[in-house]
Amino acid sequence: MTSTQADEFNPTVYLNGDWGPLSEARIPVLDRGFIFGDGIYEVVPLYAQAGGARLPFRLAQHLARLNRSLGKIRIENPFDDAGWRALIQRAIDANAGEGDAIVYIQVTRGVAKKRGHAFPAGIAPTVFVMQSPLVLPSDASRAQGAVAVTAEDKRWLHCDIKSTSLLGNVLMAQHAAEHDALETIQLRDGLLTEGSSSNVWIVAGGTLLGAPRGPRILEGIRYGLIEELAAEAGIAFEERDITEAELRAADEIMISSATKEVMPITTLDGKPVGSGRPGPVYAALYDAYQRAKAREFASQASRAG
Repeated sequence: MTSTQADEFNPTVYLNGDWGPLSEARIPVLDRGFIFGDGIYEVVPLYAQAGGARLPFRLAQHLARLNRSLGKIRIENPFDDAGWRALIQRAIDANAGEGDAIVYIQVTRGVAKKRGHAFPAGIAPTVFVMQSPLVLPSDASRAQGAVAVTAEDKRWLHCDIKSTSLLGNVLMAQHAAEHDALETIQLRDGLLTEGSSSNVWIVAGGTLLGAPRGPRILEGIRYGLIEELAAEAGIAFEERDITEAELRAADEIMISSATKEVMPITTLDGKPVGSGRPGPVYAALYDAYQRAKAREFASQASRAG
């Protein structure tokens, strides 16, 4: 968004049963999301179609992860999948416009009567849903590739929970910004984990490698998708520990996220990755990603018809 667009950003949002402009949405200061970061969130990409409709991508997987994360911190899911789908569709309908977008979902434990660390009894979750523009990397930036830096991963050991407690990620994103980089790639005990807001992939000898799923990383919705796309493209895939030496010697490095799709990293800590240009595995995965979107949207249109 431009600064003017940011100043005018005031979508219609959902908060605890009510719809209204973002500028008027309010939560009590004792909401546990505000006080403790005691909550879960999801980001669902919406892609603009010919005719103006915006369709969600991999929504079933996003809702499954939302349910998993809520279960792990013992917040009862306030909606079933049909309820979430209806809520998301209403957010789309209430914010008509052009271009791609995201739907941001946040569920906190709710508002307590006093500040206390243990779960309070008898409170209802706070539910917030907002739509905002999605600006994907340009063709020019993809052709050039992005810059990344590395840092030690100092976050807690439940990174598999998509928690609103994101201070560690915020600090890593700031580290990237201060080094004119797109992303910080994190390492724990000499092993690759993930970026500040992305999964990280490397290519070694033609094989695509991903860090093991588990508590050290958030299993991005694109993790399973990238695995599927690699199989479709005939690219060998291996999920295993990746050492810092392997990261630095990689032929290709990529990141994946809802807002980047799959993006090549061509400079790491000031040094070129491989040839210093986006590689053939990235190109194959990016093309397969676009085909996967087209297939899913055709399927949605078929069911709607």
